[in-house]
Amino acid sequence: MSQSVISRPLSRIRLRRLQTNSYLIIGLTIIIALLLFGFVGPLLVNTDLANVGANLPKLSPDGEHWLGTDTQGRDVFTVLVLATPRTLIIGLLAGILGVGLGLILGVTSGYMGGTVDSAVRVLADVFMTIPAIAILIVVATNVRSMTVGLMALIIALLAWRLPTRSIRAQTLSLRERAYIQVAKLNGVGDFEIIVKELLPNLLPYIAATFVSTVSWAILTTIGLEALGLGPQNELTLGMMIYWAQFYGAILRGFWWWWMPPIVVIALIFIGLFFTSAGMDQLVNIRLRKVA
Repeated sequence: MSQSVISRPLSRIRLRRLQTNSYLIIGLTIIIALLLFGFVGPLLVNTDLANVGANLPKLSPDGEHWLGTDTQGRDVFTVLVLATPRTLIIGLLAGILGVGLGLILGVTSGYMGGTVDSAVRVLADVFMTIPAIAILIVVATNVRSMTVGLMALIIALLAWRLPTRSIRAQTLSLRERAYIQVAKLNGVGDFEIIVKELLPNLLPYIAATFVSTVSWAILTTIGLEALGLGPQNELTLGMMIYWAQFYGAILRGFWWWWMPPIVVIALIFIGLFFTSAGMDQLVNIRLRKVA
C-alpha cells in the first residue's frame, strides 16, 4: 500500500479531531475575534481621540464616547482599541522568544543526552527556583525608557524555562522510538533526524507549550504594568489599569475606565484557556474523546 493512500485516512482523522474539538474551536474563535478587534479597530476609529487632552475629561459613556473619557481627556474606547494589540504583541513576542529558546535547549538536551542534557536540566531547574516576578521587577525598574519590544524581551528572559523542560521530556521519549533508531542505522545525520523526524512529531507539543507561554507572558506583563513598570508612553491594557488605579477611578465611580480593560483581559485568558485545553486534547491520548 502506498504512502499517499495511508496518509489520506490519517489526514482525515486529524481533520475530524480538529472539527470535533470544541475547546479549540471556542478558544481560537475568541482569540481571532480579539486580534481582529485589535488590529482592524485602529483603522476604524480616530486615533487622535486617544491623545491626552483630546476630549473633555471624566465624561460618562454616551453616543459620541461609547466608553466615556478618562481624567486625562482620552476616549476610553479608542484607548482600548489601541491598547489591545500592543498587549497581545508583548505576549506573542515573549512567547515566540521563550518557546524558540526553549525549543533549541530542550531538543538539544533531550536528543544529545549526557553532559549536555545534565547542564541544560540543571540550568532550567536553577532558574525555576528563582521567583520570576522579583527578577522582572528588578530589571524593569532599572530600564530608563520602557517600550513594547523591550517589555517583551524582559518577559522572555524567564519564559524559556517551562518550554525547555516540557520539550526536553518529549524529546527524551521520541528519541527512543523505532523510526529514530532506524534512521540512525541508515546513516542519517543528527541534524537531519532532528529536522525531519523529531520536529514534525513535536509540533503539537510545541503549539500547546506556546499557548501556555503566551498566557504566562501576558499575565506577567499585566502584573508589571499594574505596578507602573510598563511602557509609560504607550497604550496597553495593563497601563490602562495602572492609570485607573493611579487616579482612583474605582473610588470615584468611573467604572467605564477600569472595567473595559478587565473584560478584554478576561476574554484573552478565556480564549487562551480553551485553546490550551483543546491543544491538550490533541496531544494527550488519555484526554481524546472517542470519535
